[in-house]
Amino acid sequence: MLNVKKYWRLFCKQSNGKWQLIIGLMFMCGTINAAEVKISSLNELADYASKSGNVITMSPGVYPLEGYLPVDSMRARHDNKQFQFITFSGSNNIFKLDGVELEVDNALRKALSPPVHTSEFLMTGSNNTLKGLLIRYNGEGTSSGGAALQVAGNGNVLKNITLHVSGSYPYGYGDLFGKGKPKETVIKHSKHSGLLVTGSDTKLDGCKLYMRSFGHGYFVQQNAKNIYFEDCYVEGAVRSTDDILAETSGPAFDVKFRTWTPNREGEFVVTPGYMKSLCEDGFRVYGQIKNIHFKNCTAKNTRAGFELRTNGGIRLENCTTIGTERGYWLGNGAIVKNCRGDANYGPLMFVEGNNLDVELIVTPSESDRLVHALITVQGENNKVVLKSEDGKKKTNGLPILIGYTPPEHGESMSPFGESETRGLKLNNETGMPIKIGAKARDCQIETDGSVLENKGINIEMTLN
Repeated sequence: MLNVKKYWRLFCKQSNGKWQLIIGLMFMCGTINAAEVKISSLNELADYASKSGNVITMSPGVYPLEGYLPVDSMRARHDNKQFQFITFSGSNNIFKLDGVELEVDNALRKALSPPVHTSEFLMTGSNNTLKGLLIRYNGEGTSSGGAALQVAGNGNVLKNITLHVSGSYPYGYGDLFGKGKPKETVIKHSKHSGLLVTGSDTKLDGCKLYMRSFGHGYFVQQNAKNIYFEDCYVEGAVRSTDDILAETSGPAFDVKFRTWTPNREGEFVVTPGYMKSLCEDGFRVYGQIKNIHFKNCTAKNTRAGFELRTNGGIRLENCTTIGTERGYWLGNGAIVKNCRGDANYGPLMFVEGNNLDVELIVTPSESDRLVHALITVQGENNKVVLKSEDGKKKTNGLPILIGYTPPEHGESMSPFGESETRGLKLNNETGMPIKIGAKARDCQIETDGSVLENKGINIEMTLN
């Protein structure tokens, strides 16, 4: 077999690193002669997860995790600080796991009792390809937070990975009673998120998350950079606040439906008429994540579809939000092209940064829930184009709010604030009305909708 490491060092030295990416791609495509291994158990998978330079093919089938890690082994693992179920610490591997379903009883998570924010399946190695694996959580039991799967190494590819995530507390209320921090909590939470990326140069292709727990779907942290999502999907579940208020027992009833954010009347109480996602955000970034690209990705019934409040390097193409509490929440320099979404359960977009270039298509929507705006815009030198998917103008639609902030913590029940907005170029082709606040100035507005109010300064208005 070819000595891959020796070849890699020699080639990169001779080419001054110029061809390193090409060689990496060759390796991931299997053109370099790696050892090919066939396995048929989780013991073997865990073993090869710690090795490097192999192509591992696993026999299709359903594999209960408890067959590899019995529940009575969790105490010893906890005492030995072995808080992951399986760690992919090796590098330069290809894992062909098509048809492999890994079943995880949430009782194992509870018995392991790891520290808060500990992920359960972890990839720390680099330049690996993980393909075709399905992980399904079931049963009762919660843990102290963390993600089902975390990619921490660099240059890894996840292709056609599917996660069915459950096991959080309380489930059924979304973030009405807090997000987990003590100062932001009415009811103490135990989250369970989906897929966390902390390693740079990660690519996710054709992955699917089905969130039936309170936690994020896909999220990126720790200043990871050069992250690429293509054909990825995340789906949560929704529940009306009316249904929540109808409870006669349980955690919400026990706190008298007290919320952690005020409603539009200034009261901290669940308000009827709204729809809540039962998970957190579909796609989320924390910190200053650089160069993250989304193509053909969809978020359905999540809290935010794409919450990308970072400085620069954000690009979305052909992405879609369906039934979210807010579709797109965007920061500085974001580029959004040919994306779409509805405003069934909340605003389609919040713009709160500078120098954004946004093109959004408003899809037809029918909802009996309370929604107070189509979009809000603040910041400087932003360009926004809004189109109607069906070409029909909406005469009684939701207002476009210029010079306004998102509601507190993004909660639809809370009121909007006002903020400085300068140099906006808006082209509204939806027929939706526009409301311009007193802190907006030096804006160019072209619209085919009515102007409900204009308190702005030096607003150049073209009515079509």
